[in-house]
Amino acid sequence: MGGCFSDVKGGKQAVGGGHQRPINRDGDVNDAVELFNRARGVESLCTPLELSLSATNLIDRDIASKSDPMVVVYVKKGDGFLGKLEELGRTEVIMNNLSPAWIEKITVSYQFEVVQPLIFQVYDVDTKYHNVNVKTLKLEDQEFLGEGSCNLSEIVTKQSRSVTLKLHNRSGRGGTRNLGTLTVHAEETMASKSVVEIKFCCSQLENKDFFSKSDPFLRVSRIVESGSSVPICKTEVVDNNLNPVWKPLSLSMQQFGSKDNPLIIECFDFNSNGNHVLIGKLQKSVADLERLFKERSRVNFVIPSSLGCEKLSKGQLFVDQFNEKQQFSFVDYISSGFELNFMVAVDFTASNGDPRKPDSLHYIDTYGRLNSYQQAITEVGEVIQFYDADKRFPAWGFGGRTAGGPVSHCFNLDGTATGFEVEGVEGIMTAYASALHNVTLSGPTVFGPVVNRAAEIAGNSLFHSNNKYYVLLIITDGILTDLQETTDAFVRASDLPLSILIVGVGTADFKQMEILDADNGQRLSSSTGRVATRDVVQFVPMRDVHSGRISALQSLLEELPGQFLSYMRARDIKPLTFNATQPSAPQL
Repeated sequence: MGGCFSDVKGGKQAVGGGHQRPINRDGDVNDAVELFNRARGVESLCTPLELSLSATNLIDRDIASKSDPMVVVYVKKGDGFLGKLEELGRTEVIMNNLSPAWIEKITVSYQFEVVQPLIFQVYDVDTKYHNVNVKTLKLEDQEFLGEGSCNLSEIVTKQSRSVTLKLHNRSGRGGTRNLGTLTVHAEETMASKSVVEIKFCCSQLENKDFFSKSDPFLRVSRIVESGSSVPICKTEVVDNNLNPVWKPLSLSMQQFGSKDNPLIIECFDFNSNGNHVLIGKLQKSVADLERLFKERSRVNFVIPSSLGCEKLSKGQLFVDQFNEKQQFSFVDYISSGFELNFMVAVDFTASNGDPRKPDSLHYIDTYGRLNSYQQAITEVGEVIQFYDADKRFPAWGFGGRTAGGPVSHCFNLDGTATGFEVEGVEGIMTAYASALHNVTLSGPTVFGPVVNRAAEIAGNSLFHSNNKYYVLLIITDGILTDLQETTDAFVRASDLPLSILIVGVGTADFKQMEILDADNGQRLSSSTGRVATRDVVQFVPMRDVHSGRISALQSLLEELPGQFLSYMRARDIKPLTFNATQPSAPQL
């Protein structure tokens, strides 16, 4: 579903130009799932598509302003009333706009032989959620604006690759009130790895404000076959500045098509009520922008007139930076020999309950039914061990007393002093079952020592090679008592080839874990004020997996490839060997 945010701070964030997590732009999450399935003989004959969404005349649910709309897209699996809706993704939230054109795209795989009903639900997002990642929004807390539906085949068989749907209530009726329309445009994604990083600047922009200077931002759109335009990204807003310099935008060929395709670049003065004022616009291709950079020249904006003519503006655009490079995907690295090394830490605190009693989370059923910890180990281990060549996994416990000694927050799961590695998922399961007979459950719940131990291993690996990336799985039932120490450890780990996956079992309140997950867009900060260089934590509640709300495979691979790529790209680490035509799957 991606890491896209509401238009926080009144809509001033950049969208779609490389400022989100990498997983959103490359389709790396889908690639990771596809590779995993393909290695098990599950082939899928499909065409990847991107859906662009826009709406007109949405109803206004707000009193003092306009609605702040977001679209949630579902595909219906199964027939009739037994059919199940599976969420494909969410757009960003656009502030104060009843006719929005969303930048965030929705990725879907088109299968010719399968009927794929799509459901589009539009919501007005409440103002208090505008600083929240859209992925985490609870839809029951938002106001429903309307719904539309069609089969994916209806879109791809249109010459324009577009359909316009009349929105209606969930009952299927629109009533007497017009709920507006939603237009869906589909385009096939391209497998190109070319990325262009462009840094835009402007000078002498026209001032549109009375008591201060304009607050400019750029919106870039691509012209499609039908002649209409589709927005692909926008810069952040630069406050009170007629000579703005924006952060670089990273555009993939998937976004702009080819270097000769025309792009529309519009400059707006931002207004918090959503009525942004056009300062000027121009049309240039990526090739034109490259020439502007090489020649160190500038181009004037034009101002459209209601009479059909255009007025030349004194405001100018120039390109301060232009870099063209290849941006490799998660599968490129894995196929070339990079490994994900799996580590696991199990919670042995007393809050799990007496392992001898059936109501304990650690109770091992005599009939072979797996407890919550065993389910987490097998379900997570099956996915991540796929990317680990030797399948020798460091395995620890925390929060228990071993051999009658003091409470330890990092002990070897197999009970030995030196053997912290076990063989495969089966080895973890055997060591776990044995530990339940030899470890006394205690407490409190402390993550710091196991995170530091994993970080030590990841850090030491850098002296030998840079083709290993580590994934620490922490399975826990409880609330942390060392939140700041854990946060400090996570911040330090953000500089290492390490990701931490926390799986929550049981019914505890896991709000702390959601804070550590940093899905609200705020990077973790240590007790000394140091900010994490990247997001390294992912939290998955097993109750959501077991209830069917999320897929274990998809949830585990949702953020991990992006975290992996953010580390590799920040250090300019390239695949060991790269074959652009036929990457091979890792051996099982």
